[in-house]
Amino acid sequence: MNRLKQLFEKKKNNILSIYFTAGYPEIGATLKIAEALEKSGADFLEIGFPYSDPLADGPVIQKSSHVAIENGMTLKVLFEQLKDLRSKISIPVLLMGYANPMIQFGVSNFCKAAKEVGVDGVIVPDLPLYEYEELYKDDFISNRLSNIFLVTPQTSEERIRKIDELSNGFIYLLSSSSTTGKDLNTSDAIGDYYNRVKNMNLKNPLIIGFGISDQKSFERANQYANGAIVGTAFVKTLGNENDYLAQIPEFIRKIRA
Repeated sequence: MNRLKQLFEKKKNNILSIYFTAGYPEIGATLKIAEALEKSGADFLEIGFPYSDPLADGPVIQKSSHVAIENGMTLKVLFEQLKDLRSKISIPVLLMGYANPMIQFGVSNFCKAAKEVGVDGVIVPDLPLYEYEELYKDDFISNRLSNIFLVTPQTSEERIRKIDELSNGFIYLLSSSSTTGKDLNTSDAIGDYYNRVKNMNLKNPLIIGFGISDQKSFERANQYANGAIVGTAFVKTLGNENDYLAQIPEFIRKIRA
């Protein structure tokens, strides 16, 4: 049982995940930020590996990716940095990014490197379901990595059940089909969508992402799911503060409040 499964067995609600971009705002910041987030009360982490054309991301995360690349961040550098991950971090850690750099690195090599440093799962939003199932599933399974799939308000029940069948971590429930950085959608229609998925009684936990930025949006997301992911709001904080590490405990406190 990997750390993700252990987390979901121990904690059923109000799970908080934080996303940040590796190599931002400084090339050597990755593990320092991860340590500060664990100490401040994050339940699991998503470390983004930057890509030059992050189309699904809003301007804040796009900027962080460009800065990280300019700082010299690559997958090779990231795996070097993460060699000390498990001597410093005990909570689950996932890598999140686009398929292109993972495929260029070699999916088999990527999965082996992720396992070696103690990564628990991977989120690749633009990796097609059929490609994962036909080409890469064995690499993920043999390296004990959870592959996390995304569900949007437009995803059919048939596809959601297929995703649930293939998943062994959690299902990433998007609050919209828009880019990252938008406010949480609180319309009646989105509430119906959340309830529809919740009432499907899926075997995997549900974690809501896109638009979680404060205590109010975090609490609303937890009405429908096991937890939520904060990304853009945290990355913005890292970019706004010179002493960004010192701001992390207060940021987490405000979300959990």
